[in-house]
Amino acid sequence: MRAEVDVRVTARTVEIFHRGQRVGAHQRRYMGARHGTVPEHMPSSHRRYAEWSPDRFRRWAAKIGPNTEGLIVAVLASRPHPEQGFRTCLGILRSYRGVDPARVEAVSARALELGALNCKSIASLLTQKRDRAAPGDGGQVSLFDHANVRGPGYYH
Repeated sequence: MRAEVDVRVTARTVEIFHRGQRVGAHQRRYMGARHGTVPEHMPSSHRRYAEWSPDRFRRWAAKIGPNTEGLIVAVLASRPHPEQGFRTCLGILRSYRGVDPARVEAVSARALELGALNCKSIASLLTQKRDRAAPGDGGQVSLFDHANVRGPGYYH
């Protein structure tokens, strides 16, 4: 719901008024964490994620295996705030439901190798069975071999 509000800012507090009624008040922050959210002010769709933590996702992934844990840690680290990666982590871990843990580990390893850190990429790896590609096949590939073609060793 969008509504016009009035704000009163003092040295110690920030107050929000809607039609003359105070609807929120927060203590001002000058040091430390710059953002603060009161759970009661969050939309209900976000409130259920408020109690989650990066460690919760890491532990969940670690139960599957080290590659999956590494993938989840990479997803969380790729965001300015780890909380921004919670839904992605949830989507990835849900897409792994019912899949053999060995295959999940292979998909996670392949995703890390490719830098595929979103649900769509993971789903693609699962459906196209790209986890079965040989590890490390993303290395340097020569398009053709010819005596006149100089390799990287030529320049050093």
